[in-house]
Amino acid sequence: MDYTEKAHRPIKYSIFVYVWLALVALTWLTVAVSGMHMGRLSLISPFIIASAKAFLVVAFFMHIKYEAGIFRLFIGVALATMFVVVWLVYSDIAFRS
Repeated sequence: MDYTEKAHRPIKYSIFVYVWLALVALTWLTVAVSGMHMGRLSLISPFIIASAKAFLVVAFFMHIKYEAGIFRLFIGVALATMFVVVWLVYSDIAFRS
């Protein structure tokens, strides 16, 4: 394995502006969806929108998109662990009622 440091690649400010605009748009979408009565989608849609926003923040503002693969693996393991815990909690609540 090669553990040498890669050359830093500068990121254009326009990318950060576009990501910020996307985050603002997703925040507006969250507010708009919160006033709608969509049944079960009222619970799922904010989680999907928040996941998209979290992806943008982690990928671009935390520069994970430009890091080595091992960091992506660690984030994937953490996310998988979180999804399993959330699934176990929600399935436990669903079977209790």
